[in-house]
Amino acid sequence: MKQLLLALLRFYRREISPLHPPCCRFIPTCSAYALEAVEKYGACKGGWLALRRLLRCHPFHKQKSIEYDPVP
Repeated sequence: MKQLLLALLRFYRREISPLHPPCCRFIPTCSAYALEAVEKYGACKGGWLALRRLLRCHPFHKQKSIEYDPVP
């Protein structure tokens, strides 16, 4: 499962992400965060951390500055 998630994340970063303008309000980007979380913690916990991060990264958030949010 871990290898499948990593392959999907790498595909997204290589093929889909360059088609959109940068809009992530976090450093590292959400896809880089997800990749690192899954590599470090595995599919379950890393996937959960990545999902939580994606739910916080939305255009209606009030804060306009870029936040540094590394993988714990």
